[in-house]
Amino acid sequence: DIILGRSSKPLDQPRKRKISMFCNIEPQDIISAPDVDLIYEIPMNFEEDNLSNRILKKFKMRSRKKDLKEWRKLVSQIRRAEKIVKIGIVGKYFETGDFTLKDSYLSVIESIKYAAWHFKRKPEISWLSAEKYEKDPSKLKELKEFDGIIVPGGFGSRGVEGKIKAVEFCRKNKIPFFGLCLGLQIAVVEFARNVCGLKDANSVEVNAKTKNPVIDVMPEQKKRIKEKRYGGSMRLGAYDCRLAPGTISAKAYKTKDISERHRHRYEVNDDYREIFEKKGMIIAGVNPDKDLVEIIELKNHPFFVGVQFHPEYKSRPTNPHPLFKEFIRKSIQK
Repeated sequence: DIILGRSSKPLDQPRKRKISMFCNIEPQDIISAPDVDLIYEIPMNFEEDNLSNRILKKFKMRSRKKDLKEWRKLVSQIRRAEKIVKIGIVGKYFETGDFTLKDSYLSVIESIKYAAWHFKRKPEISWLSAEKYEKDPSKLKELKEFDGIIVPGGFGSRGVEGKIKAVEFCRKNKIPFFGLCLGLQIAVVEFARNVCGLKDANSVEVNAKTKNPVIDVMPEQKKRIKEKRYGGSMRLGAYDCRLAPGTISAKAYKTKDISERHRHRYEVNDDYREIFEKKGMIIAGVNPDKDLVEIIELKNHPFFVGVQFHPEYKSRPTNPHPLFKEFIRKSIQK
């Protein structure tokens, strides 16, 4: 029905007529798709050949909104961004031989970009190996070169101790820190060890025999894991969260009730909440149905936020996620 003609330059009319004739397709359904240096310009290029109206006509549909005003504004902001905001991502899925697997965290990377562009900043993202910090803690001082640090999600024990060291460095040196899913759990373990004095604190995912399982699975999950029903042992999909008033998160969202997407098995152990709060951790968000910790923050820090969910799943180019926006805002201020 429609052919997108990929080429180094826009297709001219003689070539469109030739493709139309040989493929038995109307000339107006041959859409030019030339090379661009910015991927977000592609929809604007398609509109020059009236692609959206052609699609609507074929489906006999009407459009609620026909202009690309917001999208054009986004592209303009990207083009005008000159000042840089430097963000480091401390992960373990980056390196395989001589290659860097950036796509492991693609949603996180794009969410950083959207928030940075919102503030007319050019994001400069660096991949930081957690295992490097395990082998040589002196390398941690490089974190001071960044405006903000993210510890994203993941599974397994590899690189965990390096991430804990990185989080400790961010906490002590007031570097904006954003922990996503496993990132929250790492932050909880670091706080338990180095602030609460629970030196052997850990997640049962990393050490099943730890005496202080500050990150654990719920009783019903343990039953399913024992029966090897692993899928049923995860929290998947959207769950509600109630935000504590006056917190960074509540100010970012501008509401008290939110819903976010989850994909994890381990939770903050409720047995330790009292000591955490006594030592200065803020439980900024909880699931109202099961009273599970969803967001943590720290006092006297420009931005130290960990979330049990994946905000990157809901961030959009023209509508960056509130927490990513606040993280970037504080990183710019640093």
